[in-house]
Amino acid sequence: MKQKEMLYLIEQLEQEKGIDREILVEALETALLSAVRRKVSPDMELEVKFDLSQGEANVYQLKKVVEEVEDPRKEISLEEARELDPGTQLGDTVRVPFTVADFGRIAAQTAKQVMIQKLKEAERDMVYKTYKSKEGDIVSGQILREERGNIIVDLGRGEGVLPPKEQVRGERYRRGDTLKFYVLEVKKTGKGPRVVLSRTHSRLLVRLFEKEMPEVMSGLVEVKAVAREAGERSKVAVVSKDPDIDGVGACVGIRGARVQSIVRELQGENIDIVEYSDDPKKFISNALKPAQVRKMELDPGNQEARVVVDDDQFSLAIGKKGQNVRLAAKLTGWKIDIKPASEVRMEEGEEES
Repeated sequence: MKQKEMLYLIEQLEQEKGIDREILVEALETALLSAVRRKVSPDMELEVKFDLSQGEANVYQLKKVVEEVEDPRKEISLEEARELDPGTQLGDTVRVPFTVADFGRIAAQTAKQVMIQKLKEAERDMVYKTYKSKEGDIVSGQILREERGNIIVDLGRGEGVLPPKEQVRGERYRRGDTLKFYVLEVKKTGKGPRVVLSRTHSRLLVRLFEKEMPEVMSGLVEVKAVAREAGERSKVAVVSKDPDIDGVGACVGIRGARVQSIVRELQGENIDIVEYSDDPKKFISNALKPAQVRKMELDPGNQEARVVVDDDQFSLAIGKKGQNVRLAAKLTGWKIDIKPASEVRMEEGEEES
């Protein structure tokens, strides 16, 4: 590599990769100085300067201006110094051009190494900035491979990792499949940025609602709460900010088209969309749907709700393995105790007798 080619590479990296030329020049000077020092006496004080106008690197020996030279490696007479710079005074430090054997080859090799290193650093920094700004949002990615239980995902400008604890039980991650992921965390490591993804996070569902439903994205309909058991079932509470818009209907879509697109993305996860209410009784009743609530008593002090349903609604209210009432409790923030009407009548009868 000719020295003028260094200038071309510096300009190219600045324009294409956004790497400041001052950073490149400083790194190049530091690397060249280190390389030169390995070929000369360690006690010599040297400096390398890259001339941007000429595209050349030059080596200088730093010497102190003295009346009488005792150590030629570190000192220079005032007369010699003024030949280099007429304005030099005693006690000044001057730069004396220094010739290093085979400097052209050293410069070429060093420049190549520095450029490669800086290019890697720039690309890593670009990936970090790109995905750091997407923390808390969703991205699309293509499944690449599995490594020690982690799923590696091609995100376009870099790779992401889906750890085992962020994978949905029962979901299959086949090479080449394109899925949406929640960006959980982006951090710098010695090997470059680590983009941690999730398929289980409840915010993934919120972001999917925003992407699929214009009313949610615009703020006309707000997602107030989400309770999710990833891969199985979720409950989403929404409220309309416009009296002319049905919040639940807007999210469900015509014949369920809107919510079904999210169900497909989540590979069959059931999604219940319910209306949010500031009235705890109404909100809890909505959250327990499709079961119908017959009666409810609240204990605000303990945040507990005692709910009575008809006998034929009891199993529906509880849900498979308690899932419906468990999600309803998580969605509303209330502890929910459900009893069938026949049990309540029996308890009341015993109390009377």
